[in-house]
Amino acid sequence: MRASGILMHISSLPSPYGIGTMGAGAYRFADFLHEAGQRYWQILPLGPTGLGDSPYQSCSTHAGNPYFIDPDLLVEDGLLLPQEAAEVANAVRGERVDYGFQYMTRLDLLKKAFRRGRDRFAREIDDFRAAQPWVDDYALFMAVKRSRDMASWATWPEEIRLRKPGAVQTYATALADEIHFFRFVQFLFFRQWNALHEYCASLGIEIIGDLPIYVPYDSCDVWTNPELFQLDEEGRPTAVAGVPPDCFTEDGQLWGNPLYDWEKMRADGFRWWCDRVRSAAGLYDVIRIDHFRGLESYWSVPYGDETARNGKWVKGPDKDFIRTLQREFPNLKLIAEDLGFLTPEVTELLELSGYPGMKILEFAFDPREPSDYLPHRYVRNCICYSGTHDNETLVKWFEGQGEDVLSYACEYLGVTDRKELIWAILRAGMASIADTFIAQLQDYLELGAEGRMNEPGTFGFPNWTWRVDETALTPTLAKKIARLTKLYER
Repeated sequence: MRASGILMHISSLPSPYGIGTMGAGAYRFADFLHEAGQRYWQILPLGPTGLGDSPYQSCSTHAGNPYFIDPDLLVEDGLLLPQEAAEVANAVRGERVDYGFQYMTRLDLLKKAFRRGRDRFAREIDDFRAAQPWVDDYALFMAVKRSRDMASWATWPEEIRLRKPGAVQTYATALADEIHFFRFVQFLFFRQWNALHEYCASLGIEIIGDLPIYVPYDSCDVWTNPELFQLDEEGRPTAVAGVPPDCFTEDGQLWGNPLYDWEKMRADGFRWWCDRVRSAAGLYDVIRIDHFRGLESYWSVPYGDETARNGKWVKGPDKDFIRTLQREFPNLKLIAEDLGFLTPEVTELLELSGYPGMKILEFAFDPREPSDYLPHRYVRNCICYSGTHDNETLVKWFEGQGEDVLSYACEYLGVTDRKELIWAILRAGMASIADTFIAQLQDYLELGAEGRMNEPGTFGFPNWTWRVDETALTPTLAKKIARLTKLYER
């Protein structure tokens, strides 16, 4: 079925609290998608963010980001006083997300809700714990981190760092109130998310969510499952993830995430991964697997190296992993992020899976040689994107191109006035044979460099901080998108 959608993360939504939430702004955006004739709302990972503010470096693969909990909805529930929410809103400065401000204010606000709601929702929280068994380990992890000024678990006292017998119970008893708080926060997150998800479903809108292939070292996942990662006896990584040198980066990219011990994961039927996918399937209607090629083989860099140069390719779980997912989740809709250096083996794995791969229009217009990203080369079973969260906006991308690229793009798209290039490329994506077309909201808004969400290889501000001006989501724009959508039968 031909369909289309818009990519914009929850953090980028309008709200009075300095970051997008699951409140009124999210519901209005769902209405906008419906008016624009869109079937999909694609978002980035929903997990808590840490150092660097990246949603791809979350301390839990299961938990939700507390910053997305909407204070106004908590006021409606009687968990916050209007003046308590207003005090935070009045302190917000600037149009972009200030993660430092969120860190300093949001949990304190949620603790006020906790004091009012812990007994009132006791039964519902017990039901939530039974349905989400990961939450107790996560709550303990966060409670210990908070008690130690958010220090990495690798620096904790040995007995709790290595989860020695008795230590978990000792810390759980000592930090019981803080643990209960973090359970409560996750209960609130899922309560609000499920309500928003159901509202989207009532409009015929499905959520596409991202599943990062790796988790960070300082995460609950590594702390609770060290045997599933390439760690030494003291819990230190022996090798970490990255990508090799290429024409863009002579040193490659050193991501630093601990690598999986795929043989141990294979031995228990990839249980940890199945639990992870099952959790994601409860949040999203469609799951995009990030860095799909890393399932066939991955770049392994010796721990302690300062660049990715000395890495090597190591065989991944390959077909066994894909067959396990297909057996465990026969009806799950998945997207393979198959960008990067693709070998025949990766292509074979993608074909075996049957998952749609990705086509990026920003990669298409190289006049030196034909590109598989040109729309006339697509197959139906793919997802066409104007660009992803890691790309420049279309406006900024075209501004940086030479005359040869611009002339080629104009000729290919049938454009004589270069002012029409942005909507011409959006039209080309809509018109393509690809089953699904996804555009960044920033491209429909024709934003420049100020609209970029993330620049790979850079750290911190302004990455992940872009937010949309609510006045930009006009009925006129919705009608314009809807017209294209109907014209090309999406």
